[in-house]
Amino acid sequence: MAQTYEWAVTAQQAGVRLDALLAQELDISRSQAQQWLEKGLVSAAGKALNKKDKLKEGALVTVEVPDPVSYDVQAENIPLDIVYEDAHLLVVNKPKGMVVHPAAGHYSGTLVNALMHHCGDSLSGINGVLRPGIVHRIDRDTSGLLMVAKSDAAHQGLAEQIKAHSFTRVYEAMVVGHPKDDAGTVSAPIGRHPHNRKKMAVITTNAKEATTHYEVLCRYPGYSHLRLKLETGRTHQIRVHMAHIGHPVAGDTVYGAEKQPKICQALNGQCLHAKCVGFVHPITGEELYFESELPGYFTDFIEKLQ
Repeated sequence: MAQTYEWAVTAQQAGVRLDALLAQELDISRSQAQQWLEKGLVSAAGKALNKKDKLKEGALVTVEVPDPVSYDVQAENIPLDIVYEDAHLLVVNKPKGMVVHPAAGHYSGTLVNALMHHCGDSLSGINGVLRPGIVHRIDRDTSGLLMVAKSDAAHQGLAEQIKAHSFTRVYEAMVVGHPKDDAGTVSAPIGRHPHNRKKMAVITTNAKEATTHYEVLCRYPGYSHLRLKLETGRTHQIRVHMAHIGHPVAGDTVYGAEKQPKICQALNGQCLHAKCVGFVHPITGEELYFESELPGYFTDFIEKLQ
């Protein structure tokens, strides 16, 4: 069943080309946004819009999200660490190195391939053929807890909590150096990097507000162990914010040093773990909260520092 999505254009979004704006607001590719525009699925005040349109602040945009089509991604028998599951959703502990959903260069071995084998046809179809069941994502080299919707109703309910910033996401990370304070908040807008489309950056144009709270758990020679709570959930938020304050996540070659110190090279990517997730069950109304243990790569790194 097709879904309708509406939002009012913010002051920051006013004047932005519509295809770019749709891609940012709906977390879809720009080419996907252009396809929806060409099909007349995007309108304002009853008038179909095109990709070059630029809207004023307060304009109400309506998007008729097309019906999902049948899956063309192959199910694969890949072991999953499932910490909770019922008829409507599941919570999975994703290992470091696993891509969440198929994309260019990664059409097998993803979490979606594994979920399709585990769940069969019981996955939300709202995000289409390449992202069935996926409500939110974590990076390939970030480990930890992820919510997955098995029904469209669960997907909608979880997505509403994400949009309202009402569910809990707590991470732990090892960062370079020692933050001056034992606790603090980084509040800085994040948008696509102006010169590298594969990166995000703290910028003021075409950006969304982003807030990260951090607490120092322990200080080691050259590194600090942080607990981080997200108030918003922007792409690469923790990695961008930590680099912005001069303490990039250990092992992060995108936002930190391209050539990492020898002690970080075994990490094979950022030392970042999605440790806790809490939300209200979208069907039963039950409050759920889950924690996961720090994975081996993380604890091994701490042992080396000790």
